[in-house]
Amino acid sequence: MQWVKVLGGVVGAAALLGLGIIVGHFAIPKGADSPAPSASASQDLDLKILETVIEQLDANRIRENLRELSKEPHLATTPRDEALVQLLLQRWQDPESGLDSARTTEYEVLLSFPSGEQPNRVAVVNSTGAILFSCRHSEENLTGEQGGPNVVPPYAAYAPPGTPQGPLVYANQGSEEDFKELQNKGVKLQDSIVLTRYGGVGRGAKAVNAAKYGVAGVLVYTDPKDINDGKSLPNETFPHSWCLPPSGVERGSYFEYFGDPLTPYLPAMPSSFRLNSDNASGFPPIPIQPIGFEDAQVLLCNLGGNLAPADWQGGLGCDYNLGPGFRSNGIFPEDGQVNVSVHNRLELRNSSNVLGIIRGAVEPDRYVLYGNHRDSWVHGAVDPSTGTAVLLELSRVLGTLLKKGTWRPRRSIVFASWGAEEFGLIGSTEFTEEFFSKLQERAVAYINVDISVFANATLRVQGTPPIQSVVFSAAKQISAPGSSGLSIYDNWIRYYNRSSSVYGLVPSVGTLGAGSDYAPFIHFLGISSMDIAYTYDRSKTSARIYPTYHTAFDTFDYVDKFLDPGFSSHQAVARTAGSVLLRLSDSLFLPLNVSDYSETLRSFLQAAEDLRVLLEQHGISLGPLVTAVERFEGAATAFNQRIATLREGTPDPLQVRMINDQLMLLERTFLNSQAFPEERYYSHVLWAPRTGSVATFPGLSNAYSQAKNTGHEPAAWAEVQRQLSIVVAALEGAAATLRPVADL
Repeated sequence: MQWVKVLGGVVGAAALLGLGIIVGHFAIPKGADSPAPSASASQDLDLKILETVIEQLDANRIRENLRELSKEPHLATTPRDEALVQLLLQRWQDPESGLDSARTTEYEVLLSFPSGEQPNRVAVVNSTGAILFSCRHSEENLTGEQGGPNVVPPYAAYAPPGTPQGPLVYANQGSEEDFKELQNKGVKLQDSIVLTRYGGVGRGAKAVNAAKYGVAGVLVYTDPKDINDGKSLPNETFPHSWCLPPSGVERGSYFEYFGDPLTPYLPAMPSSFRLNSDNASGFPPIPIQPIGFEDAQVLLCNLGGNLAPADWQGGLGCDYNLGPGFRSNGIFPEDGQVNVSVHNRLELRNSSNVLGIIRGAVEPDRYVLYGNHRDSWVHGAVDPSTGTAVLLELSRVLGTLLKKGTWRPRRSIVFASWGAEEFGLIGSTEFTEEFFSKLQERAVAYINVDISVFANATLRVQGTPPIQSVVFSAAKQISAPGSSGLSIYDNWIRYYNRSSSVYGLVPSVGTLGAGSDYAPFIHFLGISSMDIAYTYDRSKTSARIYPTYHTAFDTFDYVDKFLDPGFSSHQAVARTAGSVLLRLSDSLFLPLNVSDYSETLRSFLQAAEDLRVLLEQHGISLGPLVTAVERFEGAATAFNQRIATLREGTPDPLQVRMINDQLMLLERTFLNSQAFPEERYYSHVLWAPRTGSVATFPGLSNAYSQAKNTGHEPAAWAEVQRQLSIVVAALEGAAATLRPVADL
C-alpha cells in the first residue's frame, strides 16, 4: 500500500538523520592531527571549558596582535594585505594552537584607486584659471606614520574621474532635504561645486542627491562639531588627544550597494558573467573628493551669500554662509571658483578571504560563523585590526584546547577574515553568493566583530532579537573592565537600556543596517546575526564615531594611548564574543529565544495602528496583520514550552535536531526576494532600510509614506496593500515554522 511505503520512507529518513547527527563527520573534512574527546549526541555546553577559555584570553597577546597587524598600511589587495593573509594561515595552521584546517578563497573584484601619476586636487582659481589656494594632497605627518609610500592619499573610492569647476555652495550634509532647502532659498545649484559634511546620509548619497540638482562636483569634510565636540586646534587634537587633527580626511567607499560592483548575486570568479563597468549602477554620478577640516575652514569661512540655517552651523569658528561664490571682504575674489580634479581609476584585483575551521563533533554540518574583515584604508589599527586582534587571540585559545584533545565543539566553527570590506563588504558578500545554498541550509548564526573597541566605556551589541538572550547570558558572567565590580551586563545597562514589557529594564540591543560584514548574512541569507564591540559614553561625547576613523591617524599608538590603555576592553570583547561563540557551538539546544521577536513585532504592529484610519479609507485592513502577529506570539510561546519539556527529560537526538533546525530556520522565514525589487540584496521584511517616518515594518512604512505623498494614486495604495500582504505571509510562515514538525 502506498501509505505504508510513504511511512516507511519517513521512518527510514528519520533513522538516517539521527545516525547522521551522531556519526556524520563528513560535512567538513577531518584533520589528521586533531584529537578530540569522545563525542556524544547529548553533548552540551561544558561550563568548565567555557571558564577556561574566558580565563585564557590574554589582553597582552591581543595588544601584540594589534601591533603586528597595524604596523603597516594594508589597503585591500596590496602586498601587506596579502602578507596578513599568510599570517592568518600560519596562525591557523600552527601545530600547537591551530585549527582543523585553514584555506583561502580568492575573488576577482572591481576596486577603485587614486592615480599615482595624477593626484586628485582641489583648488580655488580666479577668472583666468590661476590657482589661489590648494587643499592638501595628503594628511600632515604628525607621528612619522602618515607619510609613507604605502599611505593611500585621501580619495572617494568609485568616484568617477573628472575636472568640474564652478562657484562654491555649502549644502550641509548633502541630503535630499538639504538640497530642497537650498533650492527654496533661491541658491543656484546648476554647475556649482557643493561642500558637504559627513553624516546625515551615506557617502555616495551626497553625490546622487547633488547630481539631481545639476551640481558639477562635491567636496566632503568632517566637521569638528560632529566628531571632536568642537575641538579643532592642533594642540587639542591628535597626537595630544583622541580628536581628529585638522588635516585628517575620512576615506571611504562611495559605491551605493555592497558586494562586487560587476557581479551582483554571482560570486566574482574569473569565469563569472560581469556587467560592463560603464553600465553598472551604484557608482557616484559626479566627481567627489574628501578634504580635511582645515581646508574646509578656508573655503567655508570665506563663502558669501546668505547665512546658513542655525542647524547647518558647525565648529570651524566662523559663520557658515550658503554661497554661491565668495564674500566681498574675504581672501578670494567674489567670482573665484573651485576646481575639483579627480583621477580615480577602476581595476580588477584578486582579493582573498581566509577561512579557519574547527569541525564539530556531533553536528559538523551546522556552522557557527565568526568573522571580521582584514583590509583597512591606511594602518587601520581600530578599523578593523582591533577586531582581527581579538579574532586571532580567540582562535589561539580554542585551537590550543583542540590540539590538546580536551575540547571539540558540538557544531562546526568557521572563523573568517574577509577581504575588501572597505570597498563595500565585498569578501563577505562574495562568500554568501558562492555558498548561498549551503549557508542557508546549515548556518546557525553569524558573529561579527569588526571594530572591537571604539572606546572603553561599555559593551555595544547590534543584532536580531533571538540573539539577545545568549548575549545577555554571556555578559552577565563576565566582569567589566575597571574597578566597578560590575558584570559587563550590569555596566552595559548603565549606559544603554530600554524598558521591556517582558523583562523590565534591559540593555539596548541595536538593529543591523549595512555597516559591516553582517549585512549579507542577515539581509541576503536570513541568518541570525550580531555585531559586538566596546564603545564610548554617549553622555561625554557627541562624536558620530571614533574621530580618526578611516584616516592615517588610526594607528597602534592611538589605540594604546587613547582608546584602550591596557587592552582590558579588547579582552572584555574577546571574552563576551568567545562566550557567545561557545554557547552557540556547544549548547545542546541552540540558545536563541524566538519569543524575543514578539516584542519587535508587537512594537511594529502598534506603530502600524497609527495608520489605520487612512488605510481603511483606501480599503486596506490591518486585521490580517493583527491575526498574524497573534499567531506568531502563540506559536513562539508553545515552542518555548516544548523546549522546556524536552529539557526536563532525555530527548533523543532527532528531537533535538528538529527543535534546533526550527530555531535556525526561523530567521529565513522573514525573507522575500520580491519585497524590495529596487534594493540589492535586501530581502528581510523586518530589517530592510526604512525611508518612511513610521517605525513599523519597513516595506509597509515606505509604501505608506510614498502613497500618502501622492494622494489618491491607486497604484501607490496598491503597493501598500502588497507590502502588508508580504509581511502577513512572512509572519504566518514564521508561526508555521515554529509549530510541531508533524503539524503540516
